[in-house]
Amino acid sequence: MSCLVIKLGSSIVADERGDVRADVLGRICDEVAALHDDGRAIVIVTSGAIARGMGVMSLPLRPRAMDELQAASAVGQGKLYQVYDELLRARGVPTAQVLLTFFDMSARTHYLNARGTLRKLLEWRVVPVINENDTTTTDEISFGNNDFLAAQVAILLGAELLLLLTDAGGVYTADPRAHPDAELVPAVNDFEALEGLEIGHNTSPLGSGGMRSKVVAAEMTTAAGIAAVIASGLVAGTIPAAAAGEPVGTRFAAREGRYSSFKLWLKYAKPSRGRVLVDAGAARALRDGGTSLLPVGVVDVSGEFEAGDAVDVAHDGHPVGKGICNYSAGELRSVRGLKSPAVRELLPSASEEAVHRDYFVLA
Repeated sequence: MSCLVIKLGSSIVADERGDVRADVLGRICDEVAALHDDGRAIVIVTSGAIARGMGVMSLPLRPRAMDELQAASAVGQGKLYQVYDELLRARGVPTAQVLLTFFDMSARTHYLNARGTLRKLLEWRVVPVINENDTTTTDEISFGNNDFLAAQVAILLGAELLLLLTDAGGVYTADPRAHPDAELVPAVNDFEALEGLEIGHNTSPLGSGGMRSKVVAAEMTTAAGIAAVIASGLVAGTIPAAAAGEPVGTRFAAREGRYSSFKLWLKYAKPSRGRVLVDAGAARALRDGGTSLLPVGVVDVSGEFEAGDAVDVAHDGHPVGKGICNYSAGELRSVRGLKSPAVRELLPSASEEAVHRDYFVLA
């Protein structure tokens, strides 16, 4: 389903005190409503629940402890959604609140269920307002920031564009706050061209992301054949301009040779539970031949995982890819380096492939 995914950073949603930027959100909702009236399917991914909770509770600084972050989110989450709902409803646009966790994306059945729900909402001409469910996430099951959540949602829905709205105008050759002569990078067709630029981790006092995380989010979506734009959410007209393909901010071109939905889920959403080191021949066959990984090519196994878990595959310290392993860590250790007949003697019911090529994606 073709749609536009718009992600709003904390600095767009709230000011330094954690109060909602009513004028900014009102103008953004005007632009969203206009696109919606033109028949466009829109999804909003918003940060700012913790920031809003900070404002309500008069917290001077963003909390660091997990329980404080979760409590601040619990205070702010409903209040933040209410702002979107009231603004868009006043413009004739129905909304739905959707809270997702990393587990919803990392578990395949949950992933498909989330996609089905979002597709149905868009079919009903409802604008989903999505946020991470910060009140239940932990460090192990968190997206880290909503840039990655927005990228996952765009991939999930096969969006036409991911628009990341920030308080910066896009990607610059250096941090414009420290270097007034920094220049905007208007378009990125090759991510290697960004190497050497000072794309830092700086965040707002209220947020958890930064420009680097937005670039990584753009890299994720462009691998799925989805264009991405990083642009200012504080400048009127940014949303319709980006949606129309006009020059605004930094545009990342969709890449050819896109992965299947399953392999994109495997690469970006399924967490790895272990690491499998392979020899040079296996690494070459995986990279160049598109073959499966057999136990004979396995040199070492680290971590503890079960059959069906994802594992990183590496050679000589360099990543090769990631795949779904047909063996547990203990089983794979017992048969590493063995040819298929010997594997069958030890594990008669085991799969011939340690990682099948259909369940493997290159790094």
